[in-house]
Amino acid sequence: MSDDMLSQDEINNLLKRVAEEENGGGTAEEELPELDSIEKDALGEIGNISFGSAATALSTLLNQKVEITTPEISVIDSSELNEEFPVPHVAVNVDYTAGFEGTNLLVINSTDAAVIADLMMGNDGTSPEAVLSEMYLSAMQEAMNQMMGSASTSMSTIFNKKVDISPPGIEVMDVGNEEGTAHIPKDKKLVKIAFHMKIGTLVDSYLMQIVTIPFAKKMVEELMGTPEEELSADEHIVEEPVPPASPMQEKTNTSVSESKEQPAANRVENAAFSPFEEMERGTSDSKNLDMLLDISLEVTVELGRTKKSIKDILHFSQGSIIELDKLAGEPVDILVNQKLVARGEVVVIDENFGVRVTDIASREDRIRHIQ
Repeated sequence: MSDDMLSQDEINNLLKRVAEEENGGGTAEEELPELDSIEKDALGEIGNISFGSAATALSTLLNQKVEITTPEISVIDSSELNEEFPVPHVAVNVDYTAGFEGTNLLVINSTDAAVIADLMMGNDGTSPEAVLSEMYLSAMQEAMNQMMGSASTSMSTIFNKKVDISPPGIEVMDVGNEEGTAHIPKDKKLVKIAFHMKIGTLVDSYLMQIVTIPFAKKMVEELMGTPEEELSADEHIVEEPVPPASPMQEKTNTSVSESKEQPAANRVENAAFSPFEEMERGTSDSKNLDMLLDISLEVTVELGRTKKSIKDILHFSQGSIIELDKLAGEPVDILVNQKLVARGEVVVIDENFGVRVTDIASREDRIRHIQ
């Protein structure tokens, strides 16, 4: 019997193991769930619109074509940041001062940051400094300030509220040597939003945005339009007709007149719920429409077209005249994203060419133009 008894040390070890398992289980329960596919799609749409505007601002600053594609969303472990950023990067931290509470951390490769800074300083970006000086960091900081300013303006439109940011801070981040990591969020899990960015022929790399999961979920919640307060208010309205039906629960056998009262209460509930759905749908549609109205489209005025053989094209020289398929005085085509939408006549406005719309293209014209 005594052989089956546990010693005090064994009992202590068992108690310690149970306590560790309980602590571990409690921590896991408190962690927020990772993002689902719908939330990732919503974050991608937010990033696509806001950083599309940021790309336009950067293109104007650098006098270079800047392309930023739809981002890739992933959840990373903070303990694996050394693998995510094995070489030194430039980290730009931006705090929200209005609209949201949180911090954005933008991370870009040091080599790409040097090219952007070199272009900002009026150079061609082909031979930037190998080591980022204070002047280069200041130039990069200003570029990111302009980008995030444009992005926050787009976010104001997306979320239909004022969104402001603080002036960005910048530092060289070397995760392996634990340098410049003070602004990395301390959460165990982080959201990485990776934008594929091209700047002319000089940069073909990634710009990464690091945010916390609660901050990402907050943006998605506001974009999707699922306010819990409105839902709880609706539940309160539905529950108001219920008390008159309570006497029916006290009697098993009820009269015909009493049994007719319950359907009446149900009709009241439906009447209260239906307008709520219509109002919510209209508000959501309005927000979605506002998002689309700020998207920039390319407008082209086409004077005419023609086809030439390769032999004729090779004989082109200065002074050559090319005859087009349009007659003199015939309306020119107005294209939006290479699709015919209208026709007009060429005018001159303050020494610049312009076009006066004279006719909106019919559906048949648009189909014929595509063919």
